[in-house]
Amino acid sequence: MSSSTTPVVAPASRHRWSALAAVSVTVLAWASAFVAIRAVGEVYQPGPLTLGRLLVGSLALGAGLLVTRRWVWPTRREWALVALCGLSWFTVYNIALNAAEQSVDAGTTAMLVNVGPILIALFAGLWLGEGFPRWLVIGALVAFGGAVLVGAATSNAERADLLGVLLCLVAAVTYAIGVLAQKPVLRRLPALQVTWLACTIGAVVCLPFAPALATELAAAPAAATAGLVYLGAVPTALAFSTWAYALARMDAGRLGVTTYVVPPITVVMSAVLLGELPAFLAIVGGAVCLVGVALSRRR
Repeated sequence: MSSSTTPVVAPASRHRWSALAAVSVTVLAWASAFVAIRAVGEVYQPGPLTLGRLLVGSLALGAGLLVTRRWVWPTRREWALVALCGLSWFTVYNIALNAAEQSVDAGTTAMLVNVGPILIALFAGLWLGEGFPRWLVIGALVAFGGAVLVGAATSNAERADLLGVLLCLVAAVTYAIGVLAQKPVLRRLPALQVTWLACTIGAVVCLPFAPALATELAAAPAAATAGLVYLGAVPTALAFSTWAYALARMDAGRLGVTTYVVPPITVVMSAVLLGELPAFLAIVGGAVCLVGVALSRRR
């Protein structure tokens, strides 16, 4: 008589599913960030908003680091890469993104910023030795086409000026640089530690905005300040941590392509919360994005 046994999940399978769960949290949080920035940006200017968001994020991440008590002292090269990540992804990216959303709607911003994964996949293949798997390239191209459809359907020609578009592209480039700088460090350092260091470095660089932040905090309505705190706690502290966790377990190029689902989610959120109703073409583009992500996951 055979005895029943409980299926055992292989460690690799557990890591894969936990990484996918982490990516899901990141995607939802980052999609909400585009909408929150659009709303909060009416009260807070780009520089003070960046500083406030990073200060909240640094405090939340620091608290988590104290709880876990996991710390690995970085080498000189790792310090340089973490600093590059903090300067590019946490400082320049956020300032450029906040400034862009002063004149570009949330859906279009999300589409333009998601040029970043194309750059990540390209440079990860060149610099990190990840190569160019056929389905990754196909999925990236399909998803990018979907993102273009989303942007074409949701752009507002009266508000999306050339400077705003260029700032979105600056955000895309610095996003890619941050990911590529972060990936090698995560091979040895804990994800939470790397995220806290990069966020704190970004906050320190933004300290010249402190006087303006104090002035705007004193005059801001409670809802706007709550939005600022949300941006620091969820899309920054939580989402960057889950991203780093996933990046330590997945190829940078393949992980970057998954963020193509952010634009369609952003469109839905902005329609509900900001009254920016998506056109039918945006729905089609969102579906194409999802198809591209599914293709990129094939082996």
